[in-house]
Amino acid sequence: MGRQRRRHQLHLWFRTLRLTLRPPHAPHPIGEPMHLKRVLGLALAAVTVGAAVLVEASPALAAPTFKVPFPCNQVWSGQTRTNHSPANAIDFNRTDDTGDPVVASAPGTVDVVTNLGDTSYGKYVRINHGSGYTTYYAHLNSFAVSVGQTVKYGTVIGYVGTTGGSTGPHLHYEQRSGGSAIQVKFNGVTALYWGTKNYTSDNGCGGGAAQGTVNTAGSPLTVRSGPGTGYSSVGTVNDGATVAIQCQTTGTTVTGTYGTSNIWDRIGSGRFISDAYVYTGYDGFIPGVPRC
Repeated sequence: MGRQRRRHQLHLWFRTLRLTLRPPHAPHPIGEPMHLKRVLGLALAAVTVGAAVLVEASPALAAPTFKVPFPCNQVWSGQTRTNHSPANAIDFNRTDDTGDPVVASAPGTVDVVTNLGDTSYGKYVRINHGSGYTTYYAHLNSFAVSVGQTVKYGTVIGYVGTTGGSTGPHLHYEQRSGGSAIQVKFNGVTALYWGTKNYTSDNGCGGGAAQGTVNTAGSPLTVRSGPGTGYSSVGTVNDGATVAIQCQTTGTTVTGTYGTSNIWDRIGSGRFISDAYVYTGYDGFIPGVPRC
């Protein structure tokens, strides 16, 4: 509100106050002072009421729907403990997890990608989700994003490691509101405090993270139950078909239409095809698509 508008409104309050203190149809006699305390008290009340009308309460800001920070269908052991720093953080790990992909827990913008060396978080990423909410991903082995990058569910942001003050490979994960660590929630459900629990990720599961076009020069492409030619056949995909790629992983090396590759694309639950026969617009892994 501008200065002139405030002065005008105060003038109206005091004018109203002056009229209120006079008896009806009997103007206050000139030169007859009013009681000072009464004047000041009523003036203060008028200003307070006016301020209350002008200031609106801010609505509560809803938290994002956070998901487990690992690719779809992966199962990770998450531990909480009272002597953790901060106490509301979760440490995630599983067997042979060094180098496993870590994905964004919710859509947002990467605002920190840094390396603290051999102390504290070591290599860590922070994502700003808006409304004061952020997530932290610490002790990473390496990064897959840069500051200013927009991420969505399932976007790979780094890889599990043991940097900083870590004593073994794991992901240190936090959710914060207004800069303070809060109890972690996944899909609106509070994590186990305190103890260890297995969490199954549904991060990036819906609808496919990218699309590709099968190109075999005519023959149907065999769909396997796993990422390799040694897995059983569970069907075929026609040449020219568009497929939704949910995630990618490495497996048997295959030579196909687009060269030689050990990348396999998951196009459904227990359904994998060789990326060597799929046009995606990229050589290698597709940026932003989670690793299986």
